[in-house]
Formats: sequence, structure tokens, C-alpha cells
Amino acid sequence: QLQLVESGGGLVQPGGSLRLSCAASGFTLNYYAIGWFRQAPGKEREGVSCISTGGITKYADSVKGRFTISRDNAKNTAYLQMNSLKPEDTAVYYCAVRWRTCSLGAYEYDTWGQGTQVTVSS
Repeated sequence: QLQLVESGGGLVQPGGSLRLSCAASGFTLNYYAIGWFRQAPGKEREGVSCISTGGITKYADSVKGRFTISRDNAKNTAYLQMNSLKPEDTAVYYCAVRWRTCSLGAYEYDTWGQGTQVTVSS
């Protein structure tokens, strides 16, 4: 059974950092691009970042220079390092996979994790 499990969310003050993890089981991440998405209450799910099988990355303009996506195929895990967090980053963060190529379009992904809450507040 293909499964993705996110972890690392929590409450952080503005300007702080968090690192999210996305652990895969039941399949190998080597052949999949990984996307990170977020959804705030009352808003649509938006693409945050993605990384292809070849390491090509994309970022939403709102997180460029603050967030870094990475993958460790040996650990079958992907990460999202989030620095300089802002209150508007508050959302449930999801990871998802699609075949090989990177996309920030949520509709292009077919396997999703359950999400992890990130709250940025003083």
C-alpha cells in the first residue's frame, strides 16, 4: 500500500524555522517527483514547492528564498526546510507524489499524505 506520512509541523513564532518530513512506504521515491502543498482555512490548496527525480526544484513566489525542498532517496524521505516563517504561512501542509516531473499543480498528483499543521503566531 502506497503511503506518505508528513511530520514536523507545530507552533512557531514569526521569524522561526521548521523542517517538515515526508516519509514514503510501500514504494520507492526514486521514480517520483515530490510536491509540498498547503491549505489554509477557507482557501484553496496551493503548491509550495516540488522536486523532480533529477533534483530540479520549483517554488511558489511567496516562499522563494525562505523554503528549501530536498530529498533523500536512501531514506525514502523528502523534506521542506522553512525559514523566516510568517503568519501567512499558517496552514496544513501536505506532501504528494507524481511520476518523475515537478509540478505545482495539485491536480497533477495522485498520492497524498494526511497533512501536518503549521501555525506561525506570537
